[in-house]
Amino acid sequence: MDLYEAIYKRKIVRDFKEQIVPDDILEKIINAGIQAPTHDHLRNWEFVIIQDKKDKEKVLQFIKKGVEPQLEILKQILVDGTLQQKMYAIAMPRQYSMLYNASHIILPFFKSNSGVMNPTSVSSLNPISSIWCVIENIFLAASAEGLACSMRIPVGEEGLNVAKTVKAPEDYLLPCYIGLGYPADNKPFVGQIEYTAQQKMHWGKW
Repeated sequence: MDLYEAIYKRKIVRDFKEQIVPDDILEKIINAGIQAPTHDHLRNWEFVIIQDKKDKEKVLQFIKKGVEPQLEILKQILVDGTLQQKMYAIAMPRQYSMLYNASHIILPFFKSNSGVMNPTSVSSLNPISSIWCVIENIFLAASAEGLACSMRIPVGEEGLNVAKTVKAPEDYLLPCYIGLGYPADNKPFVGQIEYTAQQKMHWGKW
């Protein structure tokens, strides 16, 4: 699959087959991730890989506490509406299952600095900017391998609790969970609002 095909096929998937991703493919995808640009040339990124179901339950236990109170509200207000609302109606009830049912959960950690959470300059955000380049590479590589990813961004203390659970160093932060696996054949589909480059390009001025 060439690069452009991978880009256009890259989608968030929240339903997976019960099929394990081979280790060599997993390593190939992580290797693609760490080719991302790095602000400090040190590639201070580490990846905790979760496959065992008991380990999955440990790292995902904090999601249930945050999601369950929202589900009843979602059932009432997101049945009909915009594409964004329909997406949330599909996504929110799957915040746990879209990771637990994936072949692997990838926890990408980046080494933080004192300014990441309280930036005082543009350079303060370099570590978090770099890790998101890593994450996008992982998504594109997964797509190129015929796989797909789900993603959740931790809320509140959730990320810190997960980091403690997997014994990550205190100066490493978790920007998101990634579920990696083979997409289910009957996965729900929500349309996208389509744009072209011509609609978004501004020559010389807005």
